[in-house]
Amino acid sequence: MRTIKQLHRAQSAPIADLVTYRALPTRAVEHLDPFLFLNHHGPQVYRPQNQGLPFGPHPHRGFETVTFILEGDIMHQDSGGHQSVIEAGGIQWMTAGRGLIHSEISSDAFKKTGGPLEILQLWVNLPAKDKMVEPKYLGLQRAQIPAVLLDEGRLQLHAVSGSWSGTAGAVSSPAGISLATVNFRQGGKLDLSVPAEHTVFFYVIRGKLRVNGQEAEARQLVEFNYDGDDLTVEALTDDTVLLLGHARPFGEPIVAYGPFVMNSEVEIRQAYADYQAGKFGTWHE
Repeated sequence: MRTIKQLHRAQSAPIADLVTYRALPTRAVEHLDPFLFLNHHGPQVYRPQNQGLPFGPHPHRGFETVTFILEGDIMHQDSGGHQSVIEAGGIQWMTAGRGLIHSEISSDAFKKTGGPLEILQLWVNLPAKDKMVEPKYLGLQRAQIPAVLLDEGRLQLHAVSGSWSGTAGAVSSPAGISLATVNFRQGGKLDLSVPAEHTVFFYVIRGKLRVNGQEAEARQLVEFNYDGDDLTVEALTDDTVLLLGHARPFGEPIVAYGPFVMNSEVEIRQAYADYQAGKFGTWHE
């Protein structure tokens, strides 16, 4: 059974009027290779006639963003011509690759009527060989993500990428990233085998659970050692929600500066130069 190295509590990091908790990086850990960054927005309730999410046009290069919409919605637009509105239960998977500009704001309908909002955004690194690939975007609604009922219906696993209990995820990740969200009823139990050499990404979104004998609660990131294959997770409360992932570490240099994640300072400087030279595409409202 894999042992736990440390529990990290997400830190409050509000953005304008958006309630935000930064779960990665923390004071104690910079990244969990290849998982780089996690912001947990909400939960909060927006009033009618609100301004919505504050993420206007901004650039990225060298990694992927995976966005989980738990409540509310996101309207995505990017310089590659992709547009969508993804609602509660859906995900967005964007491969920034060689670079693009995108915005993530609330739909006109959400800004008009308001309502509950809770969103997670995870940044996943790209290996050096793929950092300059052509950008891609995939937006999926809840019904497009395979759901697996386990433990006699006491938990439901939403397979985003990788393979989970024999079910292939909705997204094919060339870098071998496995991601899922899991909704537990109290007492629901999940037993998993994850290769010992893989990094486990384990973030409790809501509720409280026990993993490999240790309790973890909402807004805690569990960091594991690389010393075993088995994970045993049991929900201690109803409506427990978990973000779960794993991947083989890349073991490459990570140089992150602002919206760019590359392998060297030289590549970061080039990213800024390329962005300023208009090489990330043209933004159209």
